[in-house]
Amino acid sequence: MHSTESLNLTRSDIAIAGGGIAGLTLALAIRSTLKRGVRVAVIDPGLNHRPPPGGRASAIAAGPQQMLETLGVWPELKEAQPVVQMVCTDSRLHDPIRPVFLTFDQPKSGAPFAHMVLNDEVQAVLLQRCSDEGVEFIPHRVKHFSTQADAVTLDLDGAHHETRVLIAADGAQSRLRDIARIQVTRHTYDQTGIVATIAHERPHEGRAEEHFLKDGPFAILPLTGNRSSIVWSDTRAHVKAMLALDAEDFQAELERRFTLKLGDIRLLDRPKAFDLNLLLARRYCAPRFALLGDAAHVIHPIAGQGLNLGLKDVACLAELIVTQMRLGLDPGSTDVLNAYEQARRFDAVSMGAACDAIYRLFSNDLLPLRLLRDLGLGLVDKMPPLKTMFIREASGFMGTIPRLLRGERL
Repeated sequence: MHSTESLNLTRSDIAIAGGGIAGLTLALAIRSTLKRGVRVAVIDPGLNHRPPPGGRASAIAAGPQQMLETLGVWPELKEAQPVVQMVCTDSRLHDPIRPVFLTFDQPKSGAPFAHMVLNDEVQAVLLQRCSDEGVEFIPHRVKHFSTQADAVTLDLDGAHHETRVLIAADGAQSRLRDIARIQVTRHTYDQTGIVATIAHERPHEGRAEEHFLKDGPFAILPLTGNRSSIVWSDTRAHVKAMLALDAEDFQAELERRFTLKLGDIRLLDRPKAFDLNLLLARRYCAPRFALLGDAAHVIHPIAGQGLNLGLKDVACLAELIVTQMRLGLDPGSTDVLNAYEQARRFDAVSMGAACDAIYRLFSNDLLPLRLLRDLGLGLVDKMPPLKTMFIREASGFMGTIPRLLRGERL
């Protein structure tokens, strides 16, 4: 990995604060396209001290998958599992049978509409690809920044770095967003998510399941081999109690939700918990500054679209910056950043609102509402054009589609 620990690099064209998947993908998309014509820096104090594998997995929709293919990342991923079917049930925990009300099957084109990937593997491949392409890595924290007419000056623990545009990809608790005084709309759900990797005796055959339960959805997401990732959402009080159980009692609670349809199951890692929130930035940009990924939006994981939203941000912003720089123009101009905000904010707000509505609709046990929503799911299941529209929206193929999401080079 190429590092600038001595901070000999004092200037870049694009500085990206945050070495997560979204930030690294943006750096790779710009640098691999413009090559030596542009200096791209990724600034993150964790670049030289990667945390141990976390076991988190994400669904990558067809559009973002095509972008990663184009950037040379996808062929290096060994643990990508195609999702060929998605089923939704609506039941109570003690129900002996979970009737399926809605099924999404692999499109007739033969291409899976999503893949499950391990976040750690994607990040590792991105780091290597960025290094190969000459992206500069600065393992420091951005303490503060100030904007001038033609540049942004970053305070990096006493040193300084100057760039033409600063992209904040520093996550949901973005400090840089606060420094830029960008306000957010925030809602904290009374829910916590539990993620873990499960081994099971029988193959899942690429089938993902979403069980809508009263206290929150329980998702089973296929991984390579006889393994699945679970995202178990429940009230904060219940999750706290669950994680306090001994191993045997926790296993029993897990089996009640997972069931034994795939044979005996066992935990492969320690369950991890995270609070569920809705966060939408009211603006995506300020002078020579833009938000990317979770710094701009965090949504309920009920539809598995969080990472895909961030990768759609990447595809849009990379295309705008590359087009601008090919013309010899300023990548941090107000026109470029405003165009990015206009292209992306509506999609994030719409997806956030849709996931919030689904959560509120299914996280209750009122009989009339249960009957109504089950009827609605059944009707959607019998309307292939509507199901196709939902798949295209989730895949990133609705509206104006950036070139990278179409699998085209910039």
